[in-house]
Amino acid sequence: MARLAWALAALFLMSAGAVQAAETRAGLILERFEHANQWRDHVMVVAHRAGGLQADKTLHAENSLAALEAAIAAGAEMVEVDVRRSADGAFIVMHDSWLDRTTTCRGEVVRRALAELRQCRLVIEGTGAATPEAVSTLSEFLAAAKDRILVNIDNKLALADLPGMIAIARDMGMADQIVVKENLWNDARIAEARKMLRLAGGGFQFMPIIADDAVSDARFVETVGTALPANAMEMINWRAGAQTLTQTGGPLFSNRMRAAAVRGDWHIWANTYAIVNKPGGYLAGGRGDELATTASLPAESWGFWAERGVTIIQTDEPAAAIEWLSANGYRVPYREAPAPAASGQTASIN
Repeated sequence: MARLAWALAALFLMSAGAVQAAETRAGLILERFEHANQWRDHVMVVAHRAGGLQADKTLHAENSLAALEAAIAAGAEMVEVDVRRSADGAFIVMHDSWLDRTTTCRGEVVRRALAELRQCRLVIEGTGAATPEAVSTLSEFLAAAKDRILVNIDNKLALADLPGMIAIARDMGMADQIVVKENLWNDARIAEARKMLRLAGGGFQFMPIIADDAVSDARFVETVGTALPANAMEMINWRAGAQTLTQTGGPLFSNRMRAAAVRGDWHIWANTYAIVNKPGGYLAGGRGDELATTASLPAESWGFWAERGVTIIQTDEPAAAIEWLSANGYRVPYREAPAPAASGQTASIN
């Protein structure tokens, strides 16, 4: 009887912990992320490099804590950040391999120790204005995001470095709040990713990236889904400079792909953010953020992808995307997490 009592108590504590986790904002988002088929009427929004743009104007430095806070305030479900290493091995949040574009410092990231990087101030792209914020470590960024928003890690290092990033999140009790991703295009790459995931252990979200310059058959994506079960797949519809706007989204956004996503219960993820010195909508068949904001045609960008079955959009304009998607019926409001009980208040069971 004593053993049974202890087992029941442990089960109760585990259940209570799961409920408590689900009641955080990140927990509510995770519930939708893990159950794609239940939420195909809701388009989640990911802030590219943590966001920072608003109506084509950069308000915050990319990959900054300020941009993170703005993305959370706007209602984004996830922020995407880039991770590199300092000279002394610390994981830091930084997109470029050089410091010149995004900070007040110069030179290669890998040649600077963390203490030196602490002296670099992030700058706002376009204006070059220095902010008070220094380069963040991955652990600092995750601590700021914990229980508030999911974090999509874009590994700018080798595949072998990914388990170390996951270990940091696991030690912080938020492995399930990160989404790591890798490009997959053939069976050898699938096998390499499987090996990495085994080394990393479990408890985190993995997302394949599939691009139509290498993959044009939905059957490959179904193979990926069998070998590497995922809650989302990032699809890229490349656009060459002279191409017109895609009318279909290409093979990765076909009816067959939508059927595969439903059978596999995973989200279709599209990217609408811009890439410097590349054609507008470079990752989205021409239907990118520029079309939504500069040309004032959001229905031809965000609306087009939502109608193609996309349930996650990564954008540089999270606030504008959320506003338009919400106004046009592509977002389902979240229920509010209950307020914490006042000090001294006891719970009752009716």
